[in-house]
Amino acid sequence: MTSLLEAWRHRATHRQVWSLAVPMMLSNLTVPLVALVDSTVAGHLPRTQDLGAVTVGSAVYALPVWSLGFLRMGTTGFAAQAMGAGSGSALRTVQVQALLLATLLGVLISTLMMPVLPWLIGQMHSTPLMEDRALDYLYLRLFGLPAALLNYALAGWFIGAQRARTTLTLLLVTNGVNIALNLLFVLGLDWGVRGIALASAGGEWCGAIYGLWLARRAVRDTEGRVDWQAMRGWDHWRPLLMVNRDIFLRTIALEGVFFSLSLLGARMGDTVVSANALLMNGLILTAFCLDGFANAVEALCGHAIGAGNNEALRRALVVAGGWALLGSVLYALFFGFAGHLFVDLQTNLPEVRELAYGYLPWLTVLPLIGVWSYLLDGLFVGATRAREMRDGMLVSVAFYALLLWLTRGLGNQGLWLAFLAFMAMRAACMAWLGLRIRQRHAWVLPGIAH
Repeated sequence: MTSLLEAWRHRATHRQVWSLAVPMMLSNLTVPLVALVDSTVAGHLPRTQDLGAVTVGSAVYALPVWSLGFLRMGTTGFAAQAMGAGSGSALRTVQVQALLLATLLGVLISTLMMPVLPWLIGQMHSTPLMEDRALDYLYLRLFGLPAALLNYALAGWFIGAQRARTTLTLLLVTNGVNIALNLLFVLGLDWGVRGIALASAGGEWCGAIYGLWLARRAVRDTEGRVDWQAMRGWDHWRPLLMVNRDIFLRTIALEGVFFSLSLLGARMGDTVVSANALLMNGLILTAFCLDGFANAVEALCGHAIGAGNNEALRRALVVAGGWALLGSVLYALFFGFAGHLFVDLQTNLPEVRELAYGYLPWLTVLPLIGVWSYLLDGLFVGATRAREMRDGMLVSVAFYALLLWLTRGLGNQGLWLAFLAFMAMRAACMAWLGLRIRQRHAWVLPGIAH
């Protein structure tokens, strides 16, 4: 207990946590802006098919972008450890590796998706006009995919290098250009759905170019150089690729859980799935704040591990964990006392409101349970221990599936029980794995992987 209090009293760590967490909280708020701007502009076009086309097209485009999000997390840990070790060469090399991988995947996935787009859109069973508009949107939108993945890699590197404000400016440029181009292409030039797609792709490319310029500036005064000779060998790429592979599998498993919530809720009726969607927005709102502290943990713990500093690792976990716990308590109080208002702001349908009210206790408890998995994810990302993250997630998903079967007679209450138990199991698995690593004194390594 004494060591925890000493860690909490370390003022410099408090400043570090907040300097990283606040920009990342604001960055998280910008993430849904592209889709929101696109749908808002499309909603003011003359045909309903335009809005439907952008909605469907955005959903299809989000599949590869979301599934390749490991480019952000996988880069953060290695960059943070290189920063902690004071190795400018490793920091430069991580940056180049991440950008090359993002570019390769962006071009490859875009090329592979182009010929299958008609089939994908056809599975929506939409009207011919909406299908045509959705294809128009996607054919242009995919030109922005390499830039979107470059932005993931850049954001991960900036977070690991403890440049969270740079990540925020990168996202602000991306979204600002998107909004400006939407006004020009759609409202000014009347290009319709194609203009919306071009505006989004243009915003992503402007953000990527700006981010590359910032990344070049960030390493300009850094000692060392990229080890191009070593990068020609598999051994130099293996750590990054293995981490990204495991994060990808972990992410797919996690998304399967969220997809099952929508699928099983839909089978219980339109009112149930609508009520659940409103409550899950509370989870998204919670994540905006708590993920900021998790990002701080990624950067600070990775830095401490790279520097071989156990005490800094403990301080980062205690301080970030303390503030995240306080944030989760505030969210729980908000949902507990103002949950009805939260629901009412989202819908005026009386049957959906009444049903959602009955499940507010689950939403109230959710932040208090979810906070631990967020923080521990940050620790494991910073330590580049993606294999343990993957294994813990797979165990948690298996537990969730078992609970779904055992509580199948409880309807939607059973669904929420299984989901909260899944979140608790995630945290428990990660905590157990973390304690095992600590018992082996293996958190702080003698050097980084590069």
